[in-house]
Amino acid sequence: MSSVELKSELARQGDGSDVPRWVAGDRDNVKSRIRTAPILITLGTVAVAAFLAWATWQTYMGAPWTRDGTVRAYVVAMAPEVAGRIVKLSVADNQFVHKGDVLFEIDPADYRIALEQARAQAQRDGAALDYARANQDRQARLAKEGWASTEVYQQTTSTLHQSEGVVALDNAAIAKAQLDLSRTVIRSPVNGYVTNLLAQLGDYATVGQKLISVVDGDSFWVDGYFEETSLGRIRGGEPATIKLMGYSQLVRGHVGGIARGINVPNAQPDQAGLASVNPIFTWVRLAQRMPVRIHIDQVPDGVRLVAGMTATVQISPPPRAPPR
Repeated sequence: MSSVELKSELARQGDGSDVPRWVAGDRDNVKSRIRTAPILITLGTVAVAAFLAWATWQTYMGAPWTRDGTVRAYVVAMAPEVAGRIVKLSVADNQFVHKGDVLFEIDPADYRIALEQARAQAQRDGAALDYARANQDRQARLAKEGWASTEVYQQTTSTLHQSEGVVALDNAAIAKAQLDLSRTVIRSPVNGYVTNLLAQLGDYATVGQKLISVVDGDSFWVDGYFEETSLGRIRGGEPATIKLMGYSQLVRGHVGGIARGINVPNAQPDQAGLASVNPIFTWVRLAQRMPVRIHIDQVPDGVRLVAGMTATVQISPPPRAPPR
């Protein structure tokens, strides 16, 4: 076979003229699918983007939420009402205590002595009152029979009234001494947790000095600081979902109320009593944040509430009725 004939044969085999028809059809289908795939990917991407945009709209506009939330609780600061040295410390830092549990005791010796002195003084004055009362009765009979002058009778009556006043003061002194003695034992007024305990056995406690703080375990709530643009969609009693930083479980609650005021810097007067107005005005003004109080209804097992924790709060308003 000559070279010319060989080239002719190879050209005939390569032009595809002898390829079956079903093979050529498959090639056309593959090419069509390749051209259709970008369109389908584009449509899918648009659909996903539309869904995400709708979900974002529902999240931001349908259900008010904020990441600016804080767990709060009432803290009872315990300060002694009598002075003395601490002779018994019954609790440790972060310990849970029940209402009425003893926190610490102050040396009661001086206050027991003061109570005994008040009782002894009352006993002496009580004897003087008995004598004054008997003398006044005797003078009253003598004056009635004409054996005693009116002046003497009046003097004995005055002495009786003075003795009665002294005894009344003695009773008050006894009550005060008993109260002071009872105040040497400091008890927890709430169920809660001892926190930041700095008092030590042997410390001298002065009147009004804060020694122990107890976080009220029954008073936890969450303050959610919502932008003022969201307040119109928040109503009292609406359910709320709380996500604490560090926990995957959700805490359930409801809206307890919306604050009616926040601090306004421009309202603070200067030394002359005039308002201090900031002269700077920017074109972009950030929305103020208002505290919304969230009452806690249910805390999942394993979640430990600590005052000051960061929380994300979402309000779930009820669905609105469709327009007619």
